[in-house]
Amino acid sequence: MPSADGVAGVVGAAAGRSPASDRPTAHADPRADLAAGPHAELAAALGTRVDPGLLTRSLTHRSYSYENGGAPHNERLEFLGDAVLGLIVTDALYAAHPDMPEGQLAKLRASVVNSRALATVARTLGPGGLGSHVLLGHGEETTGGRDKASILADAMEAVLGAIYLDRGLGAATDVVLALFGPLMLDAAARGAGLDWKTSLQEICAELGIGTPEYQITEAGPDHRKSFAAVALVGDESLGTGAGSSKKEAEQKAAEMAWTALDARSKAAAAAEAPGN
Repeated sequence: MPSADGVAGVVGAAAGRSPASDRPTAHADPRADLAAGPHAELAAALGTRVDPGLLTRSLTHRSYSYENGGAPHNERLEFLGDAVLGLIVTDALYAAHPDMPEGQLAKLRASVVNSRALATVARTLGPGGLGSHVLLGHGEETTGGRDKASILADAMEAVLGAIYLDRGLGAATDVVLALFGPLMLDAAARGAGLDWKTSLQEICAELGIGTPEYQITEAGPDHRKSFAAVALVGDESLGTGAGSSKKEAEQKAAEMAWTALDARSKAAAAAEAPGN
């Protein structure tokens, strides 16, 4: 796996300044956050110290904020963490697969940077997983919010954002590669990340909406056929694609359908948040 130096140079040159006013002041004791505090087990699982205030904010769901006088919640940190995660994973994949085309790199990244993968990693953090540390409103608490994939994924991204703000890109890179490195290696070994049909099947299973099917039409003479595919889930058409082979057309349709479902899932999660 690559070091953090290459990524740090890119971000440092692009930013040209310390990111965000949320960055806390330096810690007097470099071991303080790992040794004490309500989230000591979580910090130990992450393998790095994190400013207690930032860490608490990263674990505060909007529903808790809504019920507790507008306490700072984790959505800004989630926004930041999403970008940090994407950059680190992209850099790692770029370095690890020097001969892989851009399209395949994008598919491999999509198999790692998604809500399902984030929630999977979140559940491994400490004895109770990340969910045991999240601050939720009463409604989310009573409906199983601590193990809801969307909440865990958002909190995981927010934690990464907090680590980046507090410790910098080097520490964030170390954490991401430690937590997500096995997923990247596994996806590359199985080829799952290179297959949009597999990715579409996985997100359909996650959302509980059935199994995708494909309608294929072909045109042209035998020596120059073209194919068009429609990706269907139930009776709904979610994506279309065209290509010189059936496989190519299905992959393009699956990619469009996956993108649509991923956006729909994120929009639904945002709409469910209190105050919207």
